[in-house]
Amino acid sequence: MRTYDDTMFIDTFEHEYTWLNGFMRNVARFPRRNALIDPETGRAWSYKALNEEANRLANALKSAGVGKNDVVMNALRNCPEFAFSYIGPRKVGAILLSANFNLAAGEFALLIQHNKPKVVIYSANIASVMQEAEKLCQTKGFVPQKFILADNIEKAVLPSSHISYEEFTESSSPENPEISFRPHIYDEVLRLCTSGTTALPKSVPLNDINEVLSAHDVIMHYPMNQNDVTLNMTPWFHRGGCHSGGVCPTFYAGACAVIMRKFQPTNALDWVEKHKITYMMGSPSNLAMLARSQVKSPKNLSSLKGLVTMGAPLSKADCIHYMQVLTPNIFNGYGTTETFWNSFLRPYNLPDGAGSVGGSCTDDEVRVVKIYEGKKAEPEERVATDSESEGEIIIRSPEKTTYAYINDPKMTAEKFYKGWMYTGDTGVWNEDLIVTVRGRKDDMIITSAENIYPTQIEEAINEHPKVKDSIVTSVPDKVRGQAVVAYIVPEDKSLTIRELFDFCTNHKMLSTYKRPRYFALIDELPQTATGKKKHFEIKKRALEDLEKGILKKD
Repeated sequence: MRTYDDTMFIDTFEHEYTWLNGFMRNVARFPRRNALIDPETGRAWSYKALNEEANRLANALKSAGVGKNDVVMNALRNCPEFAFSYIGPRKVGAILLSANFNLAAGEFALLIQHNKPKVVIYSANIASVMQEAEKLCQTKGFVPQKFILADNIEKAVLPSSHISYEEFTESSSPENPEISFRPHIYDEVLRLCTSGTTALPKSVPLNDINEVLSAHDVIMHYPMNQNDVTLNMTPWFHRGGCHSGGVCPTFYAGACAVIMRKFQPTNALDWVEKHKITYMMGSPSNLAMLARSQVKSPKNLSSLKGLVTMGAPLSKADCIHYMQVLTPNIFNGYGTTETFWNSFLRPYNLPDGAGSVGGSCTDDEVRVVKIYEGKKAEPEERVATDSESEGEIIIRSPEKTTYAYINDPKMTAEKFYKGWMYTGDTGVWNEDLIVTVRGRKDDMIITSAENIYPTQIEEAINEHPKVKDSIVTSVPDKVRGQAVVAYIVPEDKSLTIRELFDFCTNHKMLSTYKRPRYFALIDELPQTATGKKKHFEIKKRALEDLEKGILKKD
């Protein structure tokens, strides 16, 4: 029982407090202001023009039979069509599934079978991969109604059964489509993908209020406003790419996004100078390459208000270097696809706080709890705040997660418990509740900001007729963060490293970033008494073998 009549508040909040309404406010307020700039083609879209392009896509989707809770998949690098597809589907109540454009054809086919999108929009540079994925879908029982080739700056050949984005939208109205439903803040509007232990990525649903409050987090923590210009150096299909200064907060705040299809440090620095970019987002390796380029050929970076990085902590030495060479305002976030960022180091925390992931964000809570064999610790079972006692890092983020995976109750139960996400990361914390990551409970590899599980790569390698078994781990890599290493026990002694390299390169279930960079042939795998592979042991060996030159490239 309330002390007041809450009827209008509930109705207005639940149906009107949506990301799309926030975007439309900016269309009305800033119709002539740039919302999107594409330096590679010299094009730009005002908020009015961006809305019209999103409407054309929305009306075309509606004409194709796409409606409430239908799935539209994009597999797009950062490009204008990504922005249009981020906005357009939600105008007709559809869900955007944003996929990694680096996936192999077999992985795309699995993702399509799992999510059943009616329409797939993809970048022209992966036309041959998507054509092969379509063929695989035909053998698996579900094929999307339309495959749409977009962002064709390379002038790629359009597959015969596909349609170009321009042809799909050219006759559609630029006016807002009529709808027969009322949006709700709990409606799923976006579906992201994160790696799992199999070839099929986990599908992470985000609802409308997750979108609004993720945008608010950026607006609050940077802070960001309508006068800012952002450049995300990482792909928008990532949670960090989309929500950390990507299309989600930028268009909600009324700011401007600059498109970068593929990271090139010289271009990035040139565009800061030309477009007066205020915030840049990227991985630690992006920052390292920016710094090298800036030292070699300095640009005017006076417009920069901040460089934001996620995916790994910064060392104190690196942080000081970036502060001196690029901007004194460095930010470092920590989180997951499921929860966005949940701890955040601001410029006043650095460089002294470098190496840690900082303290919890304003609306979040990050804890370190005990680790038990075969069961979760309760959220209250915290380890000592002594910077030495190691435990599992768990996250409470009620505003930015749905605590669920699509069609995966087992993984949902494994990862989410009593309002917390159990990350699988291990770490320590101090008396100020500042967390430092130590490693992984599992054996996940992170390369170029992509999460990789060794078991999937091992399964693929073991399909080679000359392979008896394999074990996969990683070694440090200056460019990628980590590089994948595969140890192979041959079934046939004639097996060569070159054969393994070619096999992985052509395997339909191994994306480019998942393919091993190093190989070694061994007589037997390190295993427990029960036959489980000792990934922790092979990881130690890989470091020694790399120094000794035992690991071989093709």
